[in-house]
Amino acid sequence: QVQLVESGGGLVQAGGSLSLSCAASGRTFSVYTMGWFRQAPGKERAFVAAISLSGGSTYYTDSVKGRFTISRDNAKNTVYLQMNSLKPEDTAVYYCAAKEGPGYRNYDGYRYWGQGTQVTVSS
Repeated sequence: QVQLVESGGGLVQAGGSLSLSCAASGRTFSVYTMGWFRQAPGKERAFVAAISLSGGSTYYTDSVKGRFTISRDNAKNTVYLQMNSLKPEDTAVYYCAAKEGPGYRNYDGYRYWGQGTQVTVSS
């Protein structure tokens, strides 16, 4: 069992930056691939970024490549999402999630989810 708690969301102007954190408790953090997903009003939950167990591999959806950076600190049981050059279309509730096993893009492969944090980007 893993509990995930996101923090760091808020309101920012277009072009600004936000940093999200997701703190994990429970089972050993380093056994999980960690992902960030987002859900805008009226839309399905969508993959944003993922990071491998050791942090050696990272994956991004095309729309955030070059703007967002995912990282993790296994000693602190925390995964981060640094978001730069934010756009209004980045507005959504952002969720962190944890999974075991291969794959990283499909949300139904993730077993544990945080409660989400709202990110709003004004134009």
